[in-house]
Amino acid sequence: MTDYNQQFGNKGENIALNFLKELGYSILEKNWRHSNLEIDIIAKDKNTIVIVEVKIRNTDMYGDPEDFVNRNKQKLLIRAANAYIIRNNINADVRFDIIAIIETKDGGLSIKHLVDAFYPDVN
Repeated sequence: MTDYNQQFGNKGENIALNFLKELGYSILEKNWRHSNLEIDIIAKDKNTIVIVEVKIRNTDMYGDPEDFVNRNKQKLLIRAANAYIIRNNINADVRFDIIAIIETKDGGLSIKHLVDAFYPDVN
């Protein structure tokens, strides 16, 4: 990943953190890692643990940011969430959200919060 991409991604995560805090979420972790897996943000919304994937783009020309959280990425997030839950002995509901951000050239922001964006497979 180039420095620009990493900085742009970090910017998106910071925007998402502030957005979630304004909604009253408690932030538990940012960039939580387990082996080669990473969760952008782990938050708490009332009694629910929220696993948040952040996607930021400067255009929607190639699709909405949330479209890039494909099934493979979802599986990786689910594996990481399982590791987090086990490591921290959590007994609470867990959900997976996506925060999709588009930053325009004039500095404007479009933020879309997809609550319960996807669900883990039972099998």
